[in-house]
Amino acid sequence: MSDVLRRPADSYSPLYFLASLGAGGVAVSFFMYLMFWVPHPDQPVPVFEDILAAFSTGGPAMQAGIALAVAGIAVFGFLNVKSLIWNLGALSRFKQTEGYARLRASNAESTLLAMPLALAMTINVGFILGLVFVPGLWSVVEYLFPLAMIAFLLVGVLAFRLIADFLGRVLSEGGIFDVTANNSFAQLLPAFALSMIAVGFAAPAAMSVTPVTVGTSLVLSTFFGVAATVYAVIAAITAFNSMLHYGTAREAGPTLMVVVPIMTVLGIMLLRQDHGLTGTFAAQDNGGETMVMLARLLSVQVVFLGLGMLVLLRQRYFDDFVIGTKTSPGSYALVCPAVALSVMMHFFVNKGLVDAAVVDKFSLAYWVLTAVALGFQAIAVALVLRLNRQHFARAPQVAAVPAE
Repeated sequence: MSDVLRRPADSYSPLYFLASLGAGGVAVSFFMYLMFWVPHPDQPVPVFEDILAAFSTGGPAMQAGIALAVAGIAVFGFLNVKSLIWNLGALSRFKQTEGYARLRASNAESTLLAMPLALAMTINVGFILGLVFVPGLWSVVEYLFPLAMIAFLLVGVLAFRLIADFLGRVLSEGGIFDVTANNSFAQLLPAFALSMIAVGFAAPAAMSVTPVTVGTSLVLSTFFGVAATVYAVIAAITAFNSMLHYGTAREAGPTLMVVVPIMTVLGIMLLRQDHGLTGTFAAQDNGGETMVMLARLLSVQVVFLGLGMLVLLRQRYFDDFVIGTKTSPGSYALVCPAVALSVMMHFFVNKGLVDAAVVDKFSLAYWVLTAVALGFQAIAVALVLRLNRQHFARAPQVAAVPAE
């Protein structure tokens, strides 16, 4: 009898939710083309009608950019939802195994936060899909904002329940948390989940014209953003201390760069909040201050990108887990910093440098800097496709050896 074909993904880990997250992040990175290149004078984000008008009247370059963006959003939005559905089913089956019980009794319990993280990303992707592909969506958008906030609230409650289970277990009893196994930034995953919920809550602040909606969005996004920041600082300090003692866990090496996407989502949260404060509550908006704020966040990202790449290259991580034949579900964490830097560069160039009149839009300097964002996006696309093939393609069937 021939061996049953298996895939690496058949040995399930909640970290496979990062496959859904990564695909969703790539879809968001394609939306940046539309966000900053397509005129949308009547609302803060481009909608189906703006995209159609720009494609109809624009030149070949505009049409090519729109076509690529729409195709990218469709393909990676589909992969995001498909992977999320697969993960939810796989996690449900995994909960019936002894492996799940062992996970809930170890440091790795925090990996369950990858589920609300991916759920929050999919809600964001769903909104983008609506903006791009649904005609007339903006006419009913004020009714959608409360529904979106309810969805994010439910995901937030799920995230806090998982965090409470984990912290309640390790803080109420001594000797449960393995400090020697905390030698990575894996414990920042809950902070990443909370920050993704925060940026989702902040969206109505930037787009709604209803004061109650904007105010609710500002308060709730602030709460989740502050919670994410506090959790990230504490988790990073304790993890760095462990790494100094025991070195960085090789398979968890990509988590060293999880600070990069956390900075991007919190940065977008702050931009959305500023837009709501300016448009609804008459606060002062200063292009120079926004530029400096984004530059500070980008600086933190570059520092942690450098730290992560230094360790990964020293440990030859890519040789084994990306280019080589070994597999680790944690390798999907590599997609997050690439996407995050791509999106942050778009915002830094357009909301920072252009709005502060440092760089002219569509000038040579503009495209040189934008090329950096496109380069990181290309890396993210390549990683998603490569890792999906590594983890979800079935291995070639080995011919059965006939019995003698």
